[in-house]
Amino acid sequence: MSFKYSKKDKLKSKKSIDLLFAEGKSVTAFPLRLVYLETEFNDDSVIKCGVSVSKKLHKKAVSRNRIKRLMREAYRLNRGDFFNNSSTPYAFMILYLSKDGTTFEQLNEAMKKLFNKFLDKTSN
Repeated sequence: MSFKYSKKDKLKSKKSIDLLFAEGKSVTAFPLRLVYLETEFNDDSVIKCGVSVSKKLHKKAVSRNRIKRLMREAYRLNRGDFFNNSSTPYAFMILYLSKDGTTFEQLNEAMKKLFNKFLDKTSN
């Protein structure tokens, strides 16, 4: 699996996102929550992912965009380690829960914990 986070890997469909929040399950590793749903995609994607930061907790667009950029980068770097041999298609939405800002190192560690919890939960 390449390290790219291309357009086909992004969760953009309004129907998919609504279905994900209506029927999806979640795991949390503070300050991140992963909402996931096993689903089928029209293209050959295995995993589609979106990121979100609450406007209520982070009023300024600059801080929201920075956190989303860091989350996408942490996802992009860790995706290959955790989902390289996955054949089940999933839709993911990663939410940032904390009021405070963050650094890339903190987000990267939280992302690893989150993916480990997800794999533990789905393997059972």
